[in-house]
Amino acid sequence: MLSNACQYAIRSIFYLGMCSDEKHKIGVKIISKELEVPQPFLAKLLQQLNRNNLVTSTKGPYGGFYLSDENKQHSVWDIVLVIDGQEKFNQCFLGLSKCGDDNPCPVHFTVSAFKKKLFQDFKEKSIAEFVEDIQIKGRYISLKDFNILDENS
Repeated sequence: MLSNACQYAIRSIFYLGMCSDEKHKIGVKIISKELEVPQPFLAKLLQQLNRNNLVTSTKGPYGGFYLSDENKQHSVWDIVLVIDGQEKFNQCFLGLSKCGDDNPCPVHFTVSAFKKKLFQDFKEKSIAEFVEDIQIKGRYISLKDFNILDENS
């Protein structure tokens, strides 16, 4: 439903929301390493988010990216619109081109309730609220430090 680019953008904004501020900016190299996202791709995404005022950046030896208080008031939906656009979100879960209430795919009505709730949360919850939830509830935006064992080991 969301492209890899959009997923990376959301995760990077959550990361910046947790780890940065005007006095502590973070470079693309560190964000890329922490989130295990390709650095050149992430750099382009962050530039696009900066142009759309979803993140803030400064240049120079102490430069980098951070979220201002204003950036934190945006919603995840704002990120989705900038990276994927609204149409990507509205596409059929099974990838059918003509899916809708009048011509539903086999999972249309199951998925539509999920999409409606997701859309509502993405639009109504601010980045600051998501970041607070991540910190309070111990949610993860990267599995980098997990020791995931292969079941066949």
